[in-house]
Amino acid sequence: MDTLPEYFPYKDDGCEVSPTCLRCPLPQCKYDDPGWLARVRRDLRDRQVVEARRCGDVTIGDLARRFGLSVRTVHRILGKGQENGKSDA
Repeated sequence: MDTLPEYFPYKDDGCEVSPTCLRCPLPQCKYDDPGWLARVRRDLRDRQVVEARRCGDVTIGDLARRFGLSVRTVHRILGKGQENGKSDA
């Protein structure tokens, strides 16, 4: 039987960001562009790594352990931060 969309019992299960789609705080659905949310989270993490290096006397190894990254990834993040005009010292 073909029912009208407004009478179809759609499930609003949400995701790990929000319990329901209709109350989601994201400006875009993570399922519309699957890489978008990962990029936003990675950029936030990268800013936190650069800020932690700038504000504290921490080693690359300390940063790698704190953020669960490899030493090489921390070097890449800090290098990218310097390219954007930010200092890591």
